[in-house]
Amino acid sequence: MNKAIIMGRLTRDPEVRYTQGENQLAIARYTLAVDRRFNRNGDENTADFIPCVAFGKAGEFAERYFRKGTKIAVSGRIQTGSYTNKDGVKVYTTEVVVEEQEFAESKNSSSNSDGGNYGNSQPAPAAADDGFMNIPDGIDEELPFN
Repeated sequence: MNKAIIMGRLTRDPEVRYTQGENQLAIARYTLAVDRRFNRNGDENTADFIPCVAFGKAGEFAERYFRKGTKIAVSGRIQTGSYTNKDGVKVYTTEVVVEEQEFAESKNSSSNSDGGNYGNSQPAPAAADDGFMNIPDGIDEELPFN
């Protein structure tokens, strides 16, 4: 069995390319900084930087919604490979091929430079007197599912 489940923050915006031809396929590559649970030396927290690749709809989703600093959870399989670089040196690769990916925190709890708001200028919905939350108009356009 080959199954990997990781959670971390994107180190930069996903890099997305499309295959050529009639049926173009999105290929998104991104790296997750995954904190280690413990540190033997007792020093600062350390992280592993794990490369991930998402194909098709998952790649398009990553391109549209994922940004540097976003905390996401990914499940997939580990894939190894190798290639010979321009200097004739064999380079070995390891990456997670994404099968599922999702946000691991809300936009407002993220610690990005824009306050984690990702350009969302609308205030958080307030509770109405009847106990229900008022949802602002036009929010449907921001949701990745409808």
